[in-house]
Amino acid sequence: MNASGKSASSPVAFDTLRRQVRGSVLEPGDPGFAELATPWNVSVHTSPAAVVEVATADDVAQAVRFAAANGLPVAVQATGHGIASDHDGALLIHTRALDECTISPDGWARTGAGVTWKTVLAASAAHGLSGLSGSAPGVSVAGYTSGGGIGPMARTFGAASDRVRAFDVVTGDGLLRHVTAETEPELFWGLRGGKSSLGIITATEFELLKLPYIYAGALFFDTALVDALTMAWSQWCPTLPPEATTSLALMQLPPMPGVPEPLAGRFTLALRFVFTGNEDDGAHWLAPMRAAGVPLIDAVQMMPSSMIGMVHSDPEDPMPTSERSALLTDFTANTVEALLQAAGPGTGSPQLAVEIRQFGGAISEEPAVASALCHRDAAFGMYSVGVAPPPELSAIADHAVGLHAAMGAWHFGGTLPNFSAGQGAAGFASCYTPEVLTRLTELAARFDPDALFRLGQVPAR
Repeated sequence: MNASGKSASSPVAFDTLRRQVRGSVLEPGDPGFAELATPWNVSVHTSPAAVVEVATADDVAQAVRFAAANGLPVAVQATGHGIASDHDGALLIHTRALDECTISPDGWARTGAGVTWKTVLAASAAHGLSGLSGSAPGVSVAGYTSGGGIGPMARTFGAASDRVRAFDVVTGDGLLRHVTAETEPELFWGLRGGKSSLGIITATEFELLKLPYIYAGALFFDTALVDALTMAWSQWCPTLPPEATTSLALMQLPPMPGVPEPLAGRFTLALRFVFTGNEDDGAHWLAPMRAAGVPLIDAVQMMPSSMIGMVHSDPEDPMPTSERSALLTDFTANTVEALLQAAGPGTGSPQLAVEIRQFGGAISEEPAVASALCHRDAAFGMYSVGVAPPPELSAIADHAVGLHAAMGAWHFGGTLPNFSAGQGAAGFASCYTPEVLTRLTELAARFDPDALFRLGQVPAR
């Protein structure tokens, strides 16, 4: 039961909500419902009670108040990445139509909740500016940034959440708030790293970078070089300056359209590299890895920073995936050996990719205004992903559990919010220290009195 005396199991009449919002309210069976309710990971089957495709920030507030009055949990989705729960029985608020994108030549942006980094990067490039996006620019600014945002330039510039100036957010009490460090310091702290536990962000204002070009791309190496190059990468990483951000991935790409012929159907190693200085310095720092083996493909070059998505070339189309992540304390010769024994060539690993990202640099520096983003002092991040029809995903997930167990000696403890999708309240809790989790829970009790945003987030109250 909730304050209205209704329960989530009671029939809900959505006609009232339809009259209150400018957007669309869709129920199961309505045309368009399945499209809006389906997340990017299509192996996750969701059954929301209804979907509201909001047209304005006021629509979000109306939907939240309606959910509270009718005992419905609330979920939010824009691009469908990073689903936090199954959304069963929830009122799913879809924000893709909140498409405001304002780029100021003075070096800041304001974006609606439906805007992706791809849009920001393209729009800001005309002013010689760039945004601190992730490796997959097709995700929304709001979702990525509220999860902290550790991307392929993070060692130079830190977390995306550190550059936020303000949020417009609808909290669980149904109020639309303009949140800054001065107006709502507690909420501003929690929204930067707290993901969707405290409200639904309708707009984000953030600083841009004066960075028209980067020296970036990837080197791909053949199977026979995987072991040696992985070891060389582990020894090379500690030498890098903060202008360089790098990751390494054990790849098994299928032979399909869009996959370069030298990589299709074989086990390869991808070395990703982004350097925020000039080309000569970037080439100097990358030279040891170029000298360590002849690559199948060398795609590292000067490029517009708006093309940063080409470094990882993450898939954009929805697909069935199994993902798992962890943070690591180090990546030594022993770590390399354990990784290759669990997921290297000849092991039968079913993972499409196993990536190790180097952290440190600006990531480890606390921002001028504190935030809820934790685990900044982890040295590396580990992420595995497999793709297969749903019946086969369980075997991939089981293998990932074993893989991460094999790396247990180097586990930092916990993970990052944008990498804990689908792991429920336990996964959410692992993103934070006990002190930060307690503070987020207390803020949720204050700003979300009916626990509307409880799905897969802060512990049940």
